[in-house]
Amino acid sequence: MPKTWFITGASSGLGLEMTQQLLTQGHKVVATIRRAEALTQLKQAFGERLDVVPLDLVKQESISSAVKRAFERHDRIDVIVSNAGYGLFGAAEELTNGEIDRQIATNLTGSIQLIRAALPLLRKQGGGRIVQVSSEGGQIAYPGFSLYHATKWGIEGFVESVAQEVGPFGIDFIIAEPGPTGTNFGANLVRAKPMDAYHETPAGAVRRAITEGSFEIKGDAARTVAAIISAAESETPPLRLALGSTAYSSISQALSARLAALEAQRGVANSADRQDL
Repeated sequence: MPKTWFITGASSGLGLEMTQQLLTQGHKVVATIRRAEALTQLKQAFGERLDVVPLDLVKQESISSAVKRAFERHDRIDVIVSNAGYGLFGAAEELTNGEIDRQIATNLTGSIQLIRAALPLLRKQGGGRIVQVSSEGGQIAYPGFSLYHATKWGIEGFVESVAQEVGPFGIDFIIAEPGPTGTNFGANLVRAKPMDAYHETPAGAVRRAITEGSFEIKGDAARTVAAIISAAESETPPLRLALGSTAYSSISQALSARLAALEAQRGVANSADRQDL
């Protein structure tokens, strides 16, 4: 049955691919973008089934206005996809205060405020589903992406908590965790000014791999989006959805290593418990 989807960051990458797939399947899409002309051709092709709405994630009033408009113009918003964001690369010491502030404002605070704006309206309509696009970087970390990881780990913690708060209202969540995927993420990557001191470090090695094009990317954007749509349309989707062999492998290895470390600390953990005499 056709649904109405609200998607942020719909002008490129996974957001654009999802918008195209959903429209082709007969769904309605409220596509939020910063530049209205970015979806002109799609609007001409799909007419009123595509509602293009301006939204700037670093401006609270823009978020509130876009969400309110979407719920006013459509009988129901079935799925909200919090997808907008970008990558910031650089060793922590290389980053400027402005780069840090904007990364957090966009990827973390903007995503938080989008969800907060949607919750009362989803409650009022009797429920709905929110898909938060994170990445494998919400569970593991590469050198040179410290602030990007901070936002992804942060939003995953936020979502896991909120999911427990709003479950009784019929609102549930999916955290999508794709591995490196063939989109324009790399082209839009903001890169801090490098310091010579980090040239021969792991961060420097990742920088060279990105610059030279040798950073391995296995994920296919169309298949990744298709998997997210399938999960979002299922009756009982998983809270976390690892997408691609790289994400599955890296997250599995990280969780196994943490479990082994935790088991090794069992005695220390037990000794920290209160002992009533």
